[in-house]
This record gives sequence, structure tokens and C-alpha cells, in this order.
Amino acid sequence: MLLRIPRGRVASYGGVAALAGIPNGARTVARLLHAAAGPRGLPWWRVVRSDGSIALGRGSGFEEQRALLESEGVRVESDDTVDLAAFGWRGYP
Repeated sequence: MLLRIPRGRVASYGGVAALAGIPNGARTVARLLHAAAGPRGLPWWRVVRSDGSIALGRGSGFEEQRALLESEGVRVESDDTVDLAAFGWRGYP
């Protein structure tokens, strides 16, 4: 599911889990991304919280995620959230 999130779109941790058939699996997705995003080339920066906010803290990856999202045309608002109505991906082609 993670590899299917298109450039310029985001999905929530819970949304990815639901599409993968893991109800209530948001934390599982977060753990997977933490452990395997780099080695497996997973687009970790395209996954945000269900309210559109970036989960990583400042100085702990927040700035990199924001820059990667913005490089793909995703607007990150001044309150550090992504408008899921505009940029959210629901798993449909």
C-alpha cells in the first residue's frame, strides 16, 4: 500500500493500515516505516496523522518530511498540517 501512494498525495497511518487489511493498525504502519522505510525505499514522507499533521518532531525528521512533501507539490499549512481533502489519497487508482 505504501508504494501505491502517488507523488503529490498523502495517506494517514490508519488509512494505510485499513487498506492493507489491518484494522486499528496505525501504530503497526508507523513501526514498519521506522524500521524499513530506508532499506526498502518506502515513501515514508507521504504518510501523516489522521488529522493531516506531520508526526515527526522538529529536529527529528519534521523538516525533511515537510521539504519532501512540498517538493512533490503538497502544501503544508502554517499550522504544519496537510489538507487531506485536497491532498489525501484513499487508495483508489
